[in-house]
Amino acid sequence: MNNNFFQKVSDGKYPYIIAEIGANHNGDIDLAKIMIRSAAECGCDAVKFQSWTPSSLIAQVEYDRNQKYDDSPKKHFGSLKEMVERYYLRQDQHFELKRFCEEIGVDFCSSPFSPEEADLLCELGVPFIKVASMDVNNHEFLKHVASKKKPIILSTGMASLAEIDRAVKTIEKAGNKEIILLHCISIYPPVNEDINLRNISMLQQTFGYPAGFSDHSLGVTIPLASVVLGAKVIEKHFTTDKNLPGWDHEISANPAEMKSIVEESRNICDALGSFARVVSEAEEQKKAKFRRSIVLKTNLKSGDIIRLEDLTFKRPGTGIQPDEVPYVLGRKVNRSINADELLTWNDLL
Repeated sequence: MNNNFFQKVSDGKYPYIIAEIGANHNGDIDLAKIMIRSAAECGCDAVKFQSWTPSSLIAQVEYDRNQKYDDSPKKHFGSLKEMVERYYLRQDQHFELKRFCEEIGVDFCSSPFSPEEADLLCELGVPFIKVASMDVNNHEFLKHVASKKKPIILSTGMASLAEIDRAVKTIEKAGNKEIILLHCISIYPPVNEDINLRNISMLQQTFGYPAGFSDHSLGVTIPLASVVLGAKVIEKHFTTDKNLPGWDHEISANPAEMKSIVEESRNICDALGSFARVVSEAEEQKKAKFRRSIVLKTNLKSGDIIRLEDLTFKRPGTGIQPDEVPYVLGRKVNRSINADELLTWNDLL
């Protein structure tokens, strides 16, 4: 098992950010490389593709109906079969893009859609296998992927809690307990009310595995919010140009958005800090300037007894503290003190 990756994600201070290029390369290997380089420059940990062929994903009967996937915001060219033929990643291109990722210094990964494609990814030496939401109930496929002894990142879109439970148990029974669950809504884009980000915490608590978020929302707000709920992985569709033709460009993050997700997620993690209450050294130093001290409201002569009506509270905080009033009242002063002076312990008999 690839314990290094699983532990890296489980114990990491910052979420592991995956730029989901998917089929946004539009069948153009040069465009794919441009997107890889751009994602790396944004600070992403990985770029992810999709590994399928015209025959491994869709049955002929679906092609025969001339089916079009028209639920995404951009209209596409031609039939479903024509788009699949153009957009799928060839086997040799997998190897070429993997080498390019190694040169750039970003992890190459992909979602396989058949056992043979899972085998190909293992041959390439990917750090993990990403299973798409559509295969949550594809138990024979899950068994095969689990047998590869690599960490599995499993998206949970469209799945009930019972289906997720069966998927997890199927993977575990096959001998693989390095699972990362991604909360996901398989709508492009979903309405905010349907996103239910608290499912991230629920999945982690229910199954005891690291949880993250596969995002299909527009913009950066929702994926950044997932960090607060403990997302260990953030997967976000990525493109260099939202106006390109294709399935997912319009709902993808552009480089500016992706860079914001990477940088701001780290800022959020730094700011989340500890559950324990801690006053920083910088705040301790602020006390002298920003807190108040006991100050005389009236002039007092040596021997006068201090009453509450003789006192007020003003900056700086270098004198007797306001919460120490009970230890001051009823005591005599040992010198004459003017109004608006800070009272000190040396002034008291």
